[in-house]
Amino acid sequence: MEYYDPNMFICSPENPNTMGFTATLYEPIDGDLLREAVESLRERFPYFYVRAKAEGNDLIPVPNPLPITVRNTWDPIDLCSREANYHLAAVKYEGNRLALEMCHSISDGPGFLPFFKSILFCYLSKKTGQVFDPAGFRLPGDIIPERETGDPFADLDIDSADAPLIQKEQAADFYRLEQGRRDDWQVFYLKLPEDQVMCYCRDNDGSPNVVISVLLAKAIRRNDPDSEKTIIADIAIDHKALLGNFENYRMFANTAEISFPKKREDDDIMKSCTIARGQLMLQAQPENSLYFMKMRKIGHERMKQIPSLQMKADLIKKSVGKPRGTVSVSYINSRTFGPLDPFIREVFAVAEPGVIDVLCEVFCINHSFFVSFNQKFSSDNLVKAFMQELEKAGINGEIIRSGPLRLCGVRYDDLEGVTI
Repeated sequence: MEYYDPNMFICSPENPNTMGFTATLYEPIDGDLLREAVESLRERFPYFYVRAKAEGNDLIPVPNPLPITVRNTWDPIDLCSREANYHLAAVKYEGNRLALEMCHSISDGPGFLPFFKSILFCYLSKKTGQVFDPAGFRLPGDIIPERETGDPFADLDIDSADAPLIQKEQAADFYRLEQGRRDDWQVFYLKLPEDQVMCYCRDNDGSPNVVISVLLAKAIRRNDPDSEKTIIADIAIDHKALLGNFENYRMFANTAEISFPKKREDDDIMKSCTIARGQLMLQAQPENSLYFMKMRKIGHERMKQIPSLQMKADLIKKSVGKPRGTVSVSYINSRTFGPLDPFIREVFAVAEPGVIDVLCEVFCINHSFFVSFNQKFSSDNLVKAFMQELEKAGINGEIIRSGPLRLCGVRYDDLEGVTI
């Protein structure tokens, strides 16, 4: 295993770290055609048709000849289990909705998105009988380019990277939102007009992820004006994209930490956005990403020295699951599925909050932003306060629906003698 290969340990029964995409179409889903579409992409996306295997002191992905499950239910199952055919991915549908859910250890949002788009392309081609323009899709019969599956950083001198001159230190006692049992976790689905959001970004020196982070911080202060604690908003960044590789499927995502101290609660929106955007730009630099990869490579070499798989699993358990922030915003930059857009009513990205109290996944298609609030509690206080901030900003958002956060879990059925 190389330092850039999937780190399977970041998904575990205690911290599943799963994510998915959900699309709502205008017509009911045909399960048989969906199964055909999913299986037809096996040769085009071989790195997603895998199972976990214990090898030496590591956990690695290996080819899985069994089909990815396609279930006519919205109820979750555990990935890596017999019920999921040991796959690290699963597909489900109900009515006119379908979802692809996967272990985050294999890839991130930008890596999963081409697979999801291709499933929709193959399914809608069969369902409608139309011949769509294949440009921009990864389809059966394509030659898989080296940049998609090889070393993403083969041309970069990672070992000589220097540490950033300025490294942001996390607030020791940041603001925490209410916590609930996993059974209480809730997801709210919001729809915002793209034109209003982008005009607001333009007028206030922001970008969609920055503006949503600022409005979230203001919503938290609205709910708890007496708290003196700093609110931490983590904004997702993609290191491989910052280093010039947009095609590779592997996960190299991390976050930039944006601080909202109590003393700045009265800042106007433009000042708040300018400061937040400055913090983001300072951390999201190619040289910082290069250093991140250097540290990842060094960490990989150290982990290789651990003598057993169980010792490695125990060590990783101690390092994951620690709270990192109040809220997190992840914006997957996509505005269109091309010829498929007329058949799609909405698309949401959904992810387990993990080390964050509330995770906002942001997706844009068909001139709307679709935002999911994935939260570790059932209360709607925060999302209501956020809607008030949107109204104050002149953005006509709406809550489409809400419900329990029903993402797949993880259970390693075939790793006897090892507790991951």
